[in-house]
Amino acid sequence: MEILEIVERVSGKIAPGRSPLFTEAHVIKALEEINAQESVGRLKLSKELQLGEGAARTLVKHLKNERLIEISKLGITLSELGKRLFSDLRAVISEQIEVPSSPLTVGHFNVAVLVRGKADAIKHGLEQRDVAIMAGAKGATTLVFSKNKLTMPSAHEEDVFKCNAIIRNLLLSKLSPKEGDVIIIGSADEKIRAEFGAKMAAIQLLKALSNS
Repeated sequence: MEILEIVERVSGKIAPGRSPLFTEAHVIKALEEINAQESVGRLKLSKELQLGEGAARTLVKHLKNERLIEISKLGITLSELGKRLFSDLRAVISEQIEVPSSPLTVGHFNVAVLVRGKADAIKHGLEQRDVAIMAGAKGATTLVFSKNKLTMPSAHEEDVFKCNAIIRNLLLSKLSPKEGDVIIIGSADEKIRAEFGAKMAAIQLLKALSNS
C-alpha cells in the first residue's frame, strides 16, 4: 500500500546519521492534525505531537520531500497528493476514539482505532500488544467484529462487552465496524502514548499483511 510505504520512509533516515526521533505513528498523527486544521504552524504541530522543535522540523522536511505537504506563510497544508493518500489511509485505519477503562484494558487512558477487514490476519492479539508496548504504551487489546459481536482472538466468539453496554455502544457507534474488522485499543497512563500504541499496532498489522 503506497501510503504505508511513504509513512515508513518519512519516519526513516534520509541521509547518513542519527535516526529521527519520531515514529510512523507521529507521521500519521501529523497528517491528521494538518488535515483537521487545514493549515498549521510548526510550533503547534510540535506541541500536538509532543516532539521537540528540531524533531518536528525534521518531520516536516521529510513530509515535504515526499510531496505530502505544502508550506506557505499561512502554515503547513496537505498537497493534493497528501490529500489523496490521507484518504487512502482513512479507508483502512479509522480516526481514534477514547474509551473508558475496563477489565480488558491496562491503562488509565485507552484509545481505539479500527482496521478495516483484517480479522483473518489476527492470531492471538499478542503481536499487537507487543508493538504497542514498544511504542510506549502499557499494552493493547485486540478485538474482532464478527456476527455482530466484539470478540477477543482467544475468547471463542464470546461477546466480551456484552455486560458493558456503554463501551460496546461507544465502539459500535463511533467506529462503525463491519464484519471482519479489527479494533485495537492502546492503553497507557498518558493519552498520547495510548494513541501511538494503538496506531503503531494498526500500522504493523497492515504492513505484515503487505509483506505476506
